[in-house]
Amino acid sequence: MTTVHDPERQRALVLRLKRVEGQLRGIQKLIESDADCETVAQQMAAARKALDKTFFAMVGCVIAQGDVPPDDVADMLSRFA
Repeated sequence: MTTVHDPERQRALVLRLKRVEGQLRGIQKLIESDADCETVAQQMAAARKALDKTFFAMVGCVIAQGDVPPDDVADMLSRFA
């Protein structure tokens, strides 16, 4: 496999992950403060979607770089998506 070479794209991925990290900390606080399960579930779903979006952004970077064969990208998608 490859890595994301473009520093701007790397930074964008890291910033997305930092937002997810903040969401997860917020979920922890909700649980510690006895928030209702529906609220916690809603925030968990949002964090999961944010992670998925980051994953697909990373895959998009790999595809745009063009240094990974399409079959390898497809394999990664089938294993992790």
